[in-house]
Amino acid sequence: MADDKIIHCDDINYAIYIIGSWKNHYEINQIGLSKELPVTNSTIKHIKLTMDEIRKSKFDISDKEVNGFVAIAIQLNNKIQEMDLEDVIALEKEEYENILEELDNLELLNDDDTISLETEDYLIYKLEKEHHVTNSIPANKYTKKYYIDEMKRIDDALS
Repeated sequence: MADDKIIHCDDINYAIYIIGSWKNHYEINQIGLSKELPVTNSTIKHIKLTMDEIRKSKFDISDKEVNGFVAIAIQLNNKIQEMDLEDVIALEKEEYENILEELDNLELLNDDDTISLETEDYLIYKLEKEHHVTNSIPANKYTKKYYIDEMKRIDDALS
């Protein structure tokens, strides 16, 4: 963790969020299940790219080809497991369209703005590529604490 390091809001090596709530309720889309709302254009581009990659992933479930969001939801969400597969597919499509609309209408920081890595106003992740996978690594103490607490919350929810 860097002391007094400043990052630019247009730096594609960082994802920057605030803690908040999405307008819509989400059951499938992992972006919408998070309380992390992106505040920079580059973060939104990264999210959209990630969502597209997950949706491009194809899995066979019950003799039907489904995208990655549907497959993940069926594996991890008991409520989704009880739904008819066609309803899950339709819900994922609706959630995807809703999250895109929300992303396109968020209030963002200016690309010219800068942020101290030591801030507690934003969650900041360093994005690092490893074998075609982008890892989001907490870039400061505030984000690391939030990340650890969030992983515990998710683990508890799945237990």
